[in-house]
Amino acid sequence: MILNKIQLIGFKNYEQAEAEFSHKFNCFTGNNGMGKTNMLDAIYYLSFCKSYYNPADNQNIKKDAPFFVIQGNYQLENETLEIYCGLKRNEKKQFKLNKKEYPRLSDHIGLLPLVMIAPEDAELIHGGSEVRRKFIDGVISQYNKQYLEQLLKYNRVLLQRNALLKSFYERNYFDIAALEIYDEQLSLSGNYLYQERALFFEKFNAIFNRTHYELTKAQEKVSMALNSGLNEFKMEDLLIKSLDKDKISQYTNVGIHKDDLVFEIDGTAVKKFASQGQQKTFLVALKLAQYAFISEVKNKRPILLLDDVYDKLDETRLNSIMQHISSDAFGQIFITDTHRNRMIEAIEATQKQAAYFEIEKGFLKSQ
Repeated sequence: MILNKIQLIGFKNYEQAEAEFSHKFNCFTGNNGMGKTNMLDAIYYLSFCKSYYNPADNQNIKKDAPFFVIQGNYQLENETLEIYCGLKRNEKKQFKLNKKEYPRLSDHIGLLPLVMIAPEDAELIHGGSEVRRKFIDGVISQYNKQYLEQLLKYNRVLLQRNALLKSFYERNYFDIAALEIYDEQLSLSGNYLYQERALFFEKFNAIFNRTHYELTKAQEKVSMALNSGLNEFKMEDLLIKSLDKDKISQYTNVGIHKDDLVFEIDGTAVKKFASQGQQKTFLVALKLAQYAFISEVKNKRPILLLDDVYDKLDETRLNSIMQHISSDAFGQIFITDTHRNRMIEAIEATQKQAAYFEIEKGFLKSQ
């Protein structure tokens, strides 16, 4: 899968931009704040129908512009795909495949697999459990549409159940029959989602450990585990056990929305004891393992986006990563950096095809 060409109008700090890309490395250089990350975000938009950085679509429209448009031309095996994303301020977002609008944005997810590695990934270690659940959900949703549908359903029913619990509390009234309607729906979706997460981890852990070993040459031993109440009990049993607590708190205290990931390196918590370099390598290995996993299950190489990958990495770790992603197991890659010569030197060492772009204040120039 290759992104041949992209066109932007009114997106973030770009008034208008157009570029044709290399099938392997594509490098965006320039000072901070010029628009390098915004270009990666536009590519991300075409795969996920949303920004990686800002979920508020209207805030991605250039200041004083009435709308934004992102268009991408893709080569998918022997098929050419035209992807269009457009948004007028305060109106509904349009997303089209070959000029035909999607009835639901979720129908597009998974068509153009993509993996993003960015400084914000540090939140996977330092942020709350919601960030780590989004990581799991983001991977599985790219190859399992039923998972995404059940996740949307679960979250919708969860909101309804919480609203009912709050209503019971405010009215000093309780109707177990009404609550059981939501409990049944939550249990069906929750048990399915947990099983899919467990199956994912069973396969993903081996790929993650192998990837980390290849990057570090076994300098550290890493582990990752799924912490879930459903490890021991079915969803329906958890809801029964938590009923009294839920009634008091007016909130559903158990379920897959409480799942978390536990990251360790050499038997200790990554968050507390790993150095910045170790943490960055852990995260890069996690995302490259995601890439390998999606490639395997979809039989399609995703696009790889690397934003400021040089940050907090020593030369040895960086060279290891560059050699790793230059292999034929990886397809098209987009990288940002503030130092053009450093980028050129790193890419030339891989002896792979590359295109270079200089970005300054939202203007894109091919080098």
